Amino acid sequence: MTVVIRGASLLGETTADLTVEDGVIRDVGTADLGGATQVIDADGLIALPGLVDLHTHLREPGREDAETILSGSMAAAVGGYTAVLAMANTSPVTDTAENAERVHDLGRRAGLVDVHPVGAVTRDLGGQELAELGLMARSRARVRVFSDDGRCVDDARVMRRALEYVRTFGGVISQHAQDPHLAGPTACCHEGELSGRLGLPGWPGIAEEVVVARDVMLARHTGSRLHVAHVSTAGSIEVLRWAKAQGIAVTAEVTPHHLLLTTDLLSGYDPTFKVNPPLRPAEDVEALRAALADGTIDAVATDHAPHARHDKEHAFVDAAFGMLGLETALSVVSTVMVREGRMGWSDVARTMSTTPSRIAGLEDQGQALSVGSPANLTLVDPTAEVTVDRADSVSLSRNNPWHGRRLTGSVHATLLRGVPTVLEGKLA
Repeated sequence: MTVVIRGASLLGETTADLTVEDGVIRDVGTADLGGATQVIDADGLIALPGLVDLHTHLREPGREDAETILSGSMAAAVGGYTAVLAMANTSPVTDTAENAERVHDLGRRAGLVDVHPVGAVTRDLGGQELAELGLMARSRARVRVFSDDGRCVDDARVMRRALEYVRTFGGVISQHAQDPHLAGPTACCHEGELSGRLGLPGWPGIAEEVVVARDVMLARHTGSRLHVAHVSTAGSIEVLRWAKAQGIAVTAEVTPHHLLLTTDLLSGYDPTFKVNPPLRPAEDVEALRAALADGTIDAVATDHAPHARHDKEHAFVDAAFGMLGLETALSVVSTVMVREGRMGWSDVARTMSTTPSRIAGLEDQGQALSVGSPANLTLVDPTAEVTVDRADSVSLSRNNPWHGRRLTGSVHATLLRGVPTVLEGKLA
């Protein structure tokens, strides 16, 4: 199969045709259309390497009423992704080689994106005994990222042992930074005037920041790689900036919702906006945008967290944490960062594809749009204006914080190893 993408703007810079054959970019320049099986008109579109999400909850196995690996893969493809990392807090937990291989195989069967399981750091996310880190790394799934996301590895001794262990095979620990003594399981709103007025248990920024500070020191001590999930405060950014200046091997991600939404949205007690870590004040949002633009934050990751209606439609305190993100992440970044002049499209490629691929150790993702590279591609319409409608989502869940919001920039097409999975914004 030979696919020719005509007249794409590569990273928003030079315009060229891309000829794709046998899953690989065979030519960049002016294409000969004579032998093309399919021609995609990309006039006015931006070509990016396929997006890679470091932080996706696919819910399968255990909560197929909220999402499956197939439905989550569909949502990812529509969002421009060609690879996602599936978090470990499933039922059963991805804490063994067998469970990791099950997720891996279901992803291959779905065939829309590359699904890479994230292994749990501790057995059953219990925080005490290390999971089968080495066996998962050596399994068919080749797990390289480990996280107890949803729970913090709060025991410093356990965190040190995990960092030391994964260093032996080039793995990375992704930490959910939440000190349970400063922000317990009921904490659900940024601690401040609003949480007091609403009567909601507060989740102070310091509960994130003290864990980030401890863990970067552990990473320095062990010489291992640390990744900080869903950074949400200006204080955490200060710690990260210092750690990087010291040469500590730490990377960090920010979610689309923490780049745009603020804690003020909680005033209506709408559980759609309940997320962990919580939405923060405008000054934190501004700090996150600046840190993403200057490289202190390395990547955008969705923390896509689908929930069935019966888990979200409760009083705010009792509702499940999390919101959808895969289908809208590119549009949010385009609206907040590109349209406002903070980043160019090459920066989008760096933070949503190239760097996430490097962090996760994915050799066939996030590659340059050049001859010989795997044809994992995303075509973006940078001027399209889209009003988000939760009813249009291909996810099984509807906890969409962007419903009714107008965003600029949309995914036109996605190709996985040269095969279109999405065309004209719809599954192919």
